[in-house]
Amino acid sequence: MMKTNSSIFHFAIIFMLILETKIQLTDESEFLVDRSESSLFHVPKNLSLKTTILNISQNYISELRTSDIVSLSKLRILIVSHNRIQYLDISVFKFNQELEYLDLSHNELWKISCHPTVNLKHLDLSFNAFVGLPICKEFGNMSQLEFLGLSATQLQKSSVLPIASLHISKVLLVLGDAYGEKEDPESLQNFNIESLHIIFPTRKEFSFILDVSVSTAVSLELSNIKCVLDDNGCSYFQNVLLKLQNNSRLSNLTLNNIETTWNFFIMIIQLVWHTSIKYFSISNVKLQGHLDFRDFDYSNTSLKAFSIHQVVTDVFSFPQSHIYEIFSNMNIQNFTVSGTHMVHMVCPSQISTFLYLDFSNNLLTDMVFKNCGNLAKLETLSLQMNQLKELASIVYMTKEMKSLQQLDVSQNSLRYDKNEGDCSWTTSLLSLNMSSNILTDSVFRCLPPKVKVLDLHNNQIRSIPKPIMKLEALQELNVASNSLAHLPDCGAFSSLSVLIIDHNSISNPSADFFHSCQKIRSIRAGNNPFQCTCELREFIQNIGQVSSEVVEGWPDSYKCDYPESYKGTPLKDFHVSQLSCNTALLLVTIGVTVLVLTVTVTALCMYFDLPWYLRMVCQWTQTRHRARNLPLEELQRTLQFHAFISYSGHDSVWVKSELLPNLEKEDLRICLHERNFVPGKSIVENIINCIEKSYKSIFVLSPNFVQSEWCHYELYFAHHNLFHEAFDNLILILLEPIPQYSIPSSYHKLKNLMARRTYLEWPKEKSKHGLFWANLRAAINIKLMEQAK
Repeated sequence: MMKTNSSIFHFAIIFMLILETKIQLTDESEFLVDRSESSLFHVPKNLSLKTTILNISQNYISELRTSDIVSLSKLRILIVSHNRIQYLDISVFKFNQELEYLDLSHNELWKISCHPTVNLKHLDLSFNAFVGLPICKEFGNMSQLEFLGLSATQLQKSSVLPIASLHISKVLLVLGDAYGEKEDPESLQNFNIESLHIIFPTRKEFSFILDVSVSTAVSLELSNIKCVLDDNGCSYFQNVLLKLQNNSRLSNLTLNNIETTWNFFIMIIQLVWHTSIKYFSISNVKLQGHLDFRDFDYSNTSLKAFSIHQVVTDVFSFPQSHIYEIFSNMNIQNFTVSGTHMVHMVCPSQISTFLYLDFSNNLLTDMVFKNCGNLAKLETLSLQMNQLKELASIVYMTKEMKSLQQLDVSQNSLRYDKNEGDCSWTTSLLSLNMSSNILTDSVFRCLPPKVKVLDLHNNQIRSIPKPIMKLEALQELNVASNSLAHLPDCGAFSSLSVLIIDHNSISNPSADFFHSCQKIRSIRAGNNPFQCTCELREFIQNIGQVSSEVVEGWPDSYKCDYPESYKGTPLKDFHVSQLSCNTALLLVTIGVTVLVLTVTVTALCMYFDLPWYLRMVCQWTQTRHRARNLPLEELQRTLQFHAFISYSGHDSVWVKSELLPNLEKEDLRICLHERNFVPGKSIVENIINCIEKSYKSIFVLSPNFVQSEWCHYELYFAHHNLFHEAFDNLILILLEPIPQYSIPSSYHKLKNLMARRTYLEWPKEKSKHGLFWANLRAAINIKLMEQAK
């Protein structure tokens, strides 16, 4: 199991080194060809001449030839790790003058031949089958070399001489399984390096006497250390650590993949405590046995930061308070214990020097640091990923931490009941991370009064309640991945400049947000179910006027979710007119339009005398309708004339010059009193006979008409006939306007008829005469039976 973990760790190291170089690969001129894990047995042919990065790792390639890469003159990075190459002649790269990164790790190399023209920055030959260090004399010409990865089973001090003059930033040395048989303790002393990482072979016990205290090294990392027998392997490793005291420049020490006892684990810490090392890290530790180490000496240390990561133990039968006491009383500034299944941590016995504590990914409960007044100098505390449940306990814990500025209690199971009582945070707290808990809306009633950065994302918050405690110092608020339906009002957050509220349930954000939050400098509100309706129009307009640097993710993360026809449409492409969204404005617009149209139509009607035309057409239509409803045979049997005309003698000129010619030219029979009255009969009898024998009675109305007594009689008889027949036989022609006051009271029938506007007006305009005569002829046009001669 330790071997598998070690391999994974080794691969991670190589991968990180590649990433460090790839940071510079963002230039558009770079051309990447990735053929990793492609089951290749040879370098692929016909590669683009533009290739600057070639990755052919994790294949089955056993040989590199000049012809494989000679055409790649722009090649800068070549990754051939995890293949089957056994021999390499570096002269194959003599035509690749731009090559600066070469990774040949995890192959089967046992021999290389060098070439003086290659000048690399990164050369990795680690995890291969070399016996001695694969360092050619030509390596001394690599003046730009920054990273060198080596592997060997035998070390000789003289092997390092070719590169002794180079100042290399980092050397990775992987020792083969056979290492130690012919060991030269001082074989590393000629290295001129800043950082050294040694990976020891995975043997049962550490039994090496190698002096790792390279005088120039500032950082040292040792991997694969197993010493569970206190009298043997542990003493070897103890001697290695003691020699570190000879290097006053060494300030960083990292130990990986350690298997030892509890006692020796504490002994390792004690040995490092009295060196010049300032930053000490231990990771991937497997412990066994009991802890009897009691008297830890905290004096004379240069240590500033100490971290322990990923610890598993076979036994915890001894009192755990022993290890907690050792840890809690360390007189250093920064201390990290993560991934250790630690269930508790005791309070320091005196005022502590801790400024930074990280106890993330453990099993700590609400009892941690309860009533602890000795962490008065603590500024940063991380309790992420533990078993914390009650926010009130955390609040109470911080009351004694008078200097605490940053607190991380994310990824726990914290909840808060607003009825839990006192909510007195330490007033010094400026940054609080409570993300990934089960907090609800009530949390906004229990927050540090001076907090500037607040992270509440991934909780169960549905709304920000009102009233809410004033957080006038709050500058950054993260409430992403909750169930919020609205953007917050900055009335309670007067200094808010950064808001993260994406992945919520906001459908109709308030258009007043940017007016309320004047100091906002960054907002991320994408990935919400926006309803693209009229209510969203003003918000889109406001957000469109804000700089894209302020609105993060715009426009890609801001899309419509409803209605279905707009789903997936970016908000910037959703457009709806103000008219269709404002009901009052729409009604006013329709009203004004109708009013203007009515006035326009009325004016046009008045100008073109449209009412007169309409009345004429209406009367013609009614006349034709009545004629169709009366039996034709009955009319033909009783009628001799199409019309009887009654008029004043003063209007005879118009009758004889206009009326008669236009009617009689169509073969209409017209009855006139001077032409068709029968001599010897009385005038009244003639009038009645003419009216009864005529299909229609036409009266030519004018001021002269109402002054004629005979015209009055004719009108009376015609009107009397109207009420005794089944059809309307009366036609009035208004030749000239007749004022109502000029009509005698005895003409009440005429008044009634004119009040109903059942008359035809004689138009003064010639253009209207044609329609007038057509309408009149249509009213009296009926086929009469031929009369005997």
